[in-house]
Amino acid sequence: MRCRIIPACATGASSKDVAAQLGSTPHAVGRWRKRFVEHRIAGLGDMPRSGGPRTVTDEQVAAVVKRTLETLPKNATHWSTPAMAQEMGLSQSTVSRIWRAFGLQPHRPETFELSADPYFVDKVHDVVGLYLDPDGRLSAARQ
Repeated sequence: MRCRIIPACATGASSKDVAAQLGSTPHAVGRWRKRFVEHRIAGLGDMPRSGGPRTVTDEQVAAVVKRTLETLPKNATHWSTPAMAQEMGLSQSTVSRIWRAFGLQPHRPETFELSADPYFVDKVHDVVGLYLDPDGRLSAARQ
C-alpha cells in the first residue's frame, strides 16, 4: 500500500482523493506522504515501535516449537504451558504466545490412538451394531 500511495501522490492528487482511489484513509496517505518527504525511500520502511525491546530470541522460539513437536514431558501425555515454561526457562505467557503464533495445540492429538483395552474390538462391534440396527431386528435375522 505504501508503494502505491507515493506514485499516486506524485500526480498532485490530494490525500483524500488518493485514499479513495486506493481504499485507504486520508490520515494514512498523509502519514506516508510526510514520511516519504522527510526520509525518502527509507521512510517507507517500518519505524521502531514503542515499548521495550524483545526479550525472547528467535532461537528460543525455535527451541520451544521444536521441543513441543518432537518430545513429550516425563510422566505426562502432552506438554502443558507451565511444564514447557519451566523446561525452557520462560514465562507461561511467552510459551502461550509462541504456541498461538504457530498454531500449536499439544493437548489435541492429531492421530488416532487405539485403545489398549483387550475388549475394545468387541465393544466397537457392539456400538457399531447399535447404530446400524438400533432395534435389534438385523441381528435376530442373521442368527
